[in-house]
Amino acid sequence: MKLGFVTAILPDLNLNQVLEFAAGEGFACIEVMCWPVGKAERKFAGVTHINVGGFTSDQADDVNDLCARHGVSISGLGYYPNPLDPDLAAAKRQVDHLKQVIVAAHKLGLKNVNTFVGRDPSKTVDENWPRFLKTWRPIITFAEDHDIRIGIENCPMSFTRDEWPGGKNLLTTPVIWRRAFGDIPSKNFGLNYDPSHFILQQMDPISPLLEFKDKLFHLHAKDVRICSERINDVGIFAYPLEWHQPRIPGFGDIDWARYMAALYNIGYDGPLCIEVEDSSFGSTLEGRKKAVKVAGKVLAPFFG
Repeated sequence: MKLGFVTAILPDLNLNQVLEFAAGEGFACIEVMCWPVGKAERKFAGVTHINVGGFTSDQADDVNDLCARHGVSISGLGYYPNPLDPDLAAAKRQVDHLKQVIVAAHKLGLKNVNTFVGRDPSKTVDENWPRFLKTWRPIITFAEDHDIRIGIENCPMSFTRDEWPGGKNLLTTPVIWRRAFGDIPSKNFGLNYDPSHFILQQMDPISPLLEFKDKLFHLHAKDVRICSERINDVGIFAYPLEWHQPRIPGFGDIDWARYMAALYNIGYDGPLCIEVEDSSFGSTLEGRKKAVKVAGKVLAPFFG
């Protein structure tokens, strides 16, 4: 396993500065954000550390040289939109950009691109399914053609009013994963698994690891605290942001020793990248850097 972090938390820094920080703190890898250049559409989105628009082989060589100079690898490229957006024009733009991310990853010699499958939040899983297959079968074929694995993060994206009630990401639970991987049976279609989203759904984050061990392409390390005292006020049917708090690893409800033991037991040897959405460290660059540093120290003892 390699320990790294997701670059979305450091939008203030360019790629060289992110790599310099990662090397200085002893991280082995980073997941690099590749949103289209421009305004962020939501918090922790819109970060561009590699601009994949018109990305050339020479640019790929420059990025790889930079990584080699700092001794830090890229675990994968990340872009997390809604390819099943009810706005069909927006969905097409996002699918087109995702394909550019796949091409850039191929030029960089990488294995992984991480993303969401998307969802129309006003529709059920069954109602979303035909469009999911129509959209994603060609994307996975495109990824296969470029020798890139697509890791879908299991975040429900169901936290606020605009994401209600179904959320903006379909692949959130094992029963849906089985159906998706059965209907799109590709070795290039798998998971970028984040255990905190199982805690949010009152599920055991270790429970899917053995069954889906061959689909674990990439992992996020994020924790969450369920605020039971707040649930006593607002109830479980309030928007989840009313009663949970994203935390860095070790500061929430996940038993990281138990979780890491389970990863070793199944033989996982891929990237584990810290994702920081923990506001308790503040919004300044130094505060966000500190969150990454502290999370790294929590997880470092589990790595040789």
